[in-house]
Amino acid sequence: MKMTGSTWMMLALITLAGITYANAECSNDTLHGRYAFNLTGQILAPAVSAGPVAGVAMTVFDGNGSLSQIDHVVHNGVLPAEEWRPAIGSYSINSDCTGWMTINPQPTEPSDNSPELKLYIVVARDGHEIRTVVSGSPTAPPFSAVITSIGVRIDEGERARW
Repeated sequence: MKMTGSTWMMLALITLAGITYANAECSNDTLHGRYAFNLTGQILAPAVSAGPVAGVAMTVFDGNGSLSQIDHVVHNGVLPAEEWRPAIGSYSINSDCTGWMTINPQPTEPSDNSPELKLYIVVARDGHEIRTVVSGSPTAPPFSAVITSIGVRIDEGERARW
């Protein structure tokens, strides 16, 4: 098969575009705006807290390392005490698009409180998607869990792209 000059040029541009994307760097500013999260998993220990967890959250990242969130999480089939529990937190994104975030619940209903959580995160698709895993709590006794989530940016300006 004979390739023309324009075919070679197109292949070169596609290759360069892939390299540029692969070398993209992230920072706290990569996360900004509203993200919808779907979370699922299980608390394994301690026994009194063990059981399946599923929920949704709306998280707002400010681009500077702070976040606010509301969530609705069902634990062991039990609905939360309040429909939408507020939380605040912080995050830090490394240049390789890995990082962490903390979520500190601020319930209006005291029975809906839970410990501050630390999550490790990977930022994907140029900040349009976040994948997380709960790694524990920086302020509470250790517990064992397998809880993951995927968040997608949903800002008004981004809707037209999807």
